[in-house]
Amino acid sequence: MRVRRSTYAGKTARYRLSILSRRRSIHPTRIFCFDKVVESYRAVRCRGTSSVVVMLAMADPSHATRLRTSAQESPPGTRRTIDGEARVHYCGYWVKTYPAPADTLRAKRELIVALTRRLFNHVEHGLNIPGHRLEEARAAYDQEPHEGRKRVIGAMLAGALFNRATDIFTKLVEMQALGIEIRNDNPLLRDCEGHFQEALHLGKTVLHRSGEEGIDELWGEPMKAFTLSIEDFYESRYVKIAYTMREIDDISDALGRVFEGVPMFHGVATLIRELSEAAKRKVEVLRTDPEIFDVWARFAVAAENLSAFQPFVLHGHDPSQRECAMQGVQLLRAGKGLLYHITRARVRMPKSARDFIARCELYRETHFGMLRALSS
Repeated sequence: MRVRRSTYAGKTARYRLSILSRRRSIHPTRIFCFDKVVESYRAVRCRGTSSVVVMLAMADPSHATRLRTSAQESPPGTRRTIDGEARVHYCGYWVKTYPAPADTLRAKRELIVALTRRLFNHVEHGLNIPGHRLEEARAAYDQEPHEGRKRVIGAMLAGALFNRATDIFTKLVEMQALGIEIRNDNPLLRDCEGHFQEALHLGKTVLHRSGEEGIDELWGEPMKAFTLSIEDFYESRYVKIAYTMREIDDISDALGRVFEGVPMFHGVATLIRELSEAAKRKVEVLRTDPEIFDVWARFAVAAENLSAFQPFVLHGHDPSQRECAMQGVQLLRAGKGLLYHITRARVRMPKSARDFIARCELYRETHFGMLRALSS
């Protein structure tokens, strides 16, 4: 893949892309993926499965095997047409790609508006209450002495900053449409950049709507859309999607291992796998894609099926077995909820994922004797 180094020079290089800022632990099945995208793409080995992101793999195992093999042999950024779909390989996954729109101020403005709307949709309520009242939100933030309330008002201030930056960008687009040249050193562009930077800083304390960890990667996307070309922004999204798919696999694998070979939970492994495949497909497909109707329906039904699962508990089983079954169902539903949030946001939730995987391991250790007895 050709990398335009000039895009990552200058001010762009000042912003570290948080989606790729952590190195992964070494794993025997590791393959090459990108660790950061700043001035150039650097390949490193990373942990994760080499399963492929195609729903057809569920119906055609040989197809999945072919793609998995090609993923292991392909360097990051390799592009191929697979079953009529343009895809790019990152971190062991062939991610569906889309044509990038022309790199104009109008296109950037539409992208930033969409990313801001998406951000508001996934974070805790109240972010957009101030609307365009930036000065009032800033005054309330500066005057608030209580730490908890200051965090909440800071989130509202971040929302107002995003709205102000979008307003500035909208006016610049209107001026450009009138034939007025907008140079890169325009003071309004610098103001816009400053608003995005401040909002990004404040957004680190804002929680996901579920009450889980904050999603820093969502906060950084409007800023990236502002500083990067649209083509390079799309490319960074493919890397982020690949990381998200790997996290979906990590969570699903951990959940599946808990109930492996336990008759009481017979059949749940298939439901977990179906949800995992549907989630990865949903992560890579845009809302504007004609396939979204089928993709979302498959994902929603897979989530419902896993939530509805009930373990096979014989009447008269001792209380310890019933407790094991009840906590197992709670674990399944918590896993479904986490996969649901990650899939809708289309970004990783690393802290929540680590906590859930640790919860799976704790459940297995706590009920190991019971699960082993049920397996025998």
